[in-house]
Amino acid sequence: MRPLEGRVAVVTGASRGIGAAIARRLARDGARVAVVARSEEELVRLADEIGGLPIVADVTAQGASERILAEAAVLGEVSIVVPNAGVEASHKLEAITDAIWDETLALNTTAVFRLLRAALPAMVERRRGRVVVVASNAALAGYAYTAAYCAAKHAVLGLVRALALEVARSGVTINAVCPGFVDTSMADRAIERIVEKTGRAAADARAALEGLSPQRRLVTPAEVAHAVAALVVDEARGIHGQAIAIDGGQTHG
Repeated sequence: MRPLEGRVAVVTGASRGIGAAIARRLARDGARVAVVARSEEELVRLADEIGGLPIVADVTAQGASERILAEAAVLGEVSIVVPNAGVEASHKLEAITDAIWDETLALNTTAVFRLLRAALPAMVERRRGRVVVVASNAALAGYAYTAAYCAAKHAVLGLVRALALEVARSGVTINAVCPGFVDTSMADRAIERIVEKTGRAAADARAALEGLSPQRRLVTPAEVAHAVAALVVDEARGIHGQAIAIDGGQTHG
């Protein structure tokens, strides 16, 4: 029997990259997966591939979390929630407008808070559930020119740690995974910014990102998905309130 057989999972930001890898892995392990994103075409294609349920939604919208959970309930009781949707922001302090700040916090922090506020009470009542927030190693350390992003990711990790204490005796666990640079379109955009600002070749810019990790490589989406899958099985109950770095040793708790 597959370890997640009969479980229902919700994964946000699931149309591509890390979110899609997580959805594929949870489905492979037996879960029925509701995949959530704004990109309908990619989302539907992924849902068809894994036999999942596509839910087109902007997770930052008022009432979106409740609607997502209500639609996912057609699959059964939601017992796994993976808030993954996020946006990067790379600017000098003086270039961070109120709009950039608000957008970065809205998606990386507030949307996660709203989804957990909507999902956790039912999990606690049933005394069963797993939450894994996809944060970043920017939740564990500060990086230049990423003040808004680091603030948002530090905030979401604080949310995870506080809620972990609230639900510790309920049978529900909540953790965060904290990847470094992952080989996705987000890394591609970072490389483009380095090329634009420094004039370096794209290969050199990529090597600079790889060099941040002691392993001298980018993390793969499948590695993040593996960590998430390991945290949602029944045997992972003792792992709670943790920030799991997936960055080749770049950061240390």
